[in-house]
Amino acid sequence: MRESLNDKKSRMNKILSILSKEYPFAQIQLEYENPFELMVSTILSAQCTDARVNIVTEKLFKKYRKPKDYLKVPIEELEKDIYSTGYYKAKARHIRAATKVILENFKGEVPGTMDELLSLPGVGRKTANVILGHCFDTPGIVVDTHVGRIANRLGMTMSINAEKIEYDLMELIPKKHWVIFTHYLINHGRKVCTSRKAKCEQCIVSELCPSAFKIK
Repeated sequence: MRESLNDKKSRMNKILSILSKEYPFAQIQLEYENPFELMVSTILSAQCTDARVNIVTEKLFKKYRKPKDYLKVPIEELEKDIYSTGYYKAKARHIRAATKVILENFKGEVPGTMDELLSLPGVGRKTANVILGHCFDTPGIVVDTHVGRIANRLGMTMSINAEKIEYDLMELIPKKHWVIFTHYLINHGRKVCTSRKAKCEQCIVSELCPSAFKIK
């Protein structure tokens, strides 16, 4: 029998309640002091751990104190500075291109709307939602690999498209929980519902998960 939208919302509320108790200190792991630093950190976090990004940005943000500093050095120097985060050539190119647009179109300040953020090279909905949710008090659901994987396993979406998953989850989760929900699933995805193996025997929401003990 197909689950109704109301039943799915009810199940999601139960999952949220359980996860909130399991991960009471869930929060963003990237270290930053302003929206621009968070943008840079989030770009660097693609295919890289937050821990590695924080190691890199600890030095990076001391060397590049203002947006314009990223344009003053040869791109090869920036690539070297972010090398250990992986995909360093593309990331350096995106950081510099986004910085140029911010300086030219937004007076050196990271914009605070989704449409404006999406106009920045290298900034997609994931990065935009991170910035909006943590710097501009504009809730959004960040769909990273953990969120996408677990949302599918929980039967909250049938899609593998990040934007479709985002909208599916927005329909099920109260807006006030959008930001923290992401961190609950990231924590759960790292510790229990991993990509290599779903540790269903350790999962506190397995009774509410249609995929429990079925994933090979």
